[in-house]
Amino acid sequence: MPHWVLVRLVPWLRRLLARRSPTQQASPASIRRRPAQVITLAFLATIATGTLLLSLPVASTGQRASFVEALFTAASATCVTGLIVVDTQTFWTPFGQAVIVVLIQIGGFGVMTVASLLGLLLSRRLGLRTRLVAAESTHSVSLGDVKQVMLGALRFTLVAEAVVAVVLAVRLTVTYGESLGHAVWSGVFHSVSAFNNAGFSIYGDSLMRFVTDPWVCLPICLAVIVGGVGFPVLLELWRLHRTRRSPGTRSFLSQPSRWSVHTRLTLSATAVLLVVGTVFFLTVEWRNPATFGPLDPPGKVLAAFTQAVMPRTAGFNSVDTSQLNHGSWFFTDMLMFIGGGSAGTAGGIKIGTFAVLAFVIWSELRGDPDVTLFDRRLSLTTQRQAMTVALLGVGAIVVPTLAITVSVPASVIPLDRVLFEVISAFTTTGLSTGITADLEPWHQTMLVVLMFLGRLGPITLGTGLALRERRRMYRRPESAVIIG
Repeated sequence: MPHWVLVRLVPWLRRLLARRSPTQQASPASIRRRPAQVITLAFLATIATGTLLLSLPVASTGQRASFVEALFTAASATCVTGLIVVDTQTFWTPFGQAVIVVLIQIGGFGVMTVASLLGLLLSRRLGLRTRLVAAESTHSVSLGDVKQVMLGALRFTLVAEAVVAVVLAVRLTVTYGESLGHAVWSGVFHSVSAFNNAGFSIYGDSLMRFVTDPWVCLPICLAVIVGGVGFPVLLELWRLHRTRRSPGTRSFLSQPSRWSVHTRLTLSATAVLLVVGTVFFLTVEWRNPATFGPLDPPGKVLAAFTQAVMPRTAGFNSVDTSQLNHGSWFFTDMLMFIGGGSAGTAGGIKIGTFAVLAFVIWSELRGDPDVTLFDRRLSLTTQRQAMTVALLGVGAIVVPTLAITVSVPASVIPLDRVLFEVISAFTTTGLSTGITADLEPWHQTMLVVLMFLGRLGPITLGTGLALRERRRMYRRPESAVIIG
């Protein structure tokens, strides 16, 4: 590392990690900043540890992994992306694959959530600072919900991953003749990868060999959807389920009016995107001889549904992504950019952000003074946050795409493939047209930064790295700008 980098980095880290003196009163703004900073540093520490472990000779089958290969894989696993520069099945040993699984589990569940859970199990209680950190990581509504959210998330995660692992292990053993040990390991690996929306696979062709097998594709798709919905939604549905007092009470599933606005928005938007995505891929790829063409009609429907689920952002593929039509690439770009639910394992700008912006546009076109969603008025703060996340996401995609396209001729790597890869990295999806391994090391390092930014979120990363927050005691006179 250059000397000038250390000269600037060390004082910054000292200021960031320094504790306040007992006589110095902490402001509310500084308290809110600390969780984001801790989460940022924790993810960096996890990626660094994973890079070190994957760099060991015992982690790779042949030659020792280079620094860029180990860093890229560790960042992709921790940020639950799924992009790879080396084949997971042939390059990494069982030890290396185990490291990847652990990184996926930690990254998906949240580094700070894991740390808070360990503290909870040891001390049976959470301190205020730990609850603040966990609230930032789990996106809980209030500090009082942190303990229940974390314990519920842990139980649900373990149960869901165990069920999917058992189904996959049985199917691989009975139908495909795999040994019991390999089938169990494959089931565990893919269930963890699917529930955390990572997309890593120990099969070189991902799920392409199982394209028409519903006993493999559907459990993985279900794990991807459930993991991408978000723990707050799952916790709310579980609470509503437990509040039923008598057997004659109607199910909470038949009473969506009892759901919160966030839950109704997340579930309804998820259903719409899945239906629209399935119909689109089924229509566009029906006759494509390199994808859906050779499949029978039920197989085409299953492949279309799988293809619609994975941009949420899982990264598995049951057909060759590089052979999709250009229209399918662009539509996948849009699905990846939207992503999944807030506080889930999916990436993207999130369904809530996309829906809020859509309702803002609809209300503006209608001339409504307020933006309403399910008979509730959205605050200006929510609208500004949605706009900020979306525009920062666009900027985070445009700059790397421009940098790569300028340095690589279009005849070597076309623009649509570069854009696909960059969006996949930023949204932590993991789908690829097959160009990641062919990029230059500095291109791959740029994708690592994108995965890290996409996992933490632009606002979380920005607040975590900010050393101070400006507060104005006055407001400027109001004016107007001509729009359009």
